Amino acid sequence: MTDAELVVRQALRLKGRATAEAIVGATFLDPNIVQETLTEMVTGGEAIEASGRFRCTPAGRDALEERLATERTSIDQAALEVLYELFDEHNNLLKALASSWQMRGDAPNDHNDAAYDDAILAQLGQLHEQFGPFVDRVLDVAPRLAAYRQRFDTALDKINAGDHTFFLRPVIDSYHTVWFEFHEELIGLLGRTRQAEAAAGRAD
Repeated sequence: MTDAELVVRQALRLKGRATAEAIVGATFLDPNIVQETLTEMVTGGEAIEASGRFRCTPAGRDALEERLATERTSIDQAALEVLYELFDEHNNLLKALASSWQMRGDAPNDHNDAAYDDAILAQLGQLHEQFGPFVDRVLDVAPRLAAYRQRFDTALDKINAGDHTFFLRPVIDSYHTVWFEFHEELIGLLGRTRQAEAAAGRAD
C-alpha cells in the first residue's frame, strides 16, 4: 500500500460514505490516483460502491488498521503526546465558538443579528491564525496529514466569502468537519479511541 493509497483509504474511512470527488477534495491528490485506489478497493472486496458513493467493508477497515498500526511505529509518540495536550486548548475554544454560533443564551441563534454572528466568525479567524502554526508542528511529526492545512484554509475562505454553512455543517468539508477528522487522526496516531477521549471530555 503506497502512501497515497493510505491517504485515500483513511479519508474514506473518516467520511464513512463519499464520492471520489469528495475524497479528491479532502486529499488534494490526483483524481486518477483517487479513482484507481477506490476501484482497486472495490475489486479487492475492501470497499463497496453504490450510486457513485464508496464505503469501506470490514475487510477494508482491517487492512487499513494494519497499515495505520505500522505507521504508528514510525511516529514520534512522545512528541505527538505533547502536541495533543496543546490541541486540547484549541479544541475547547472551537467548541465554545460552535456553541455560541448555535445558541444565544438559552435560545437557538436565529442568525438575524449579523453583528453577533460576525463577532463569532472574527474569533474563529483568530483561532485559525493561532491554530495554523500548531498544525504545522503536527505535520512535522505526521507528514501524512499535510492536506489538513489547506483544508482548514479552504473552509475558512468559504466562510469569509459569505457561505456560513462552512462553519459547522456536517455533510460538507466545513471547518468543523475538517477539525473533527483532524482530531480523529490525532487520536488514531496515538493509538487511542474516540470513546475513551469522549469519556475524558475531549470529544468535539
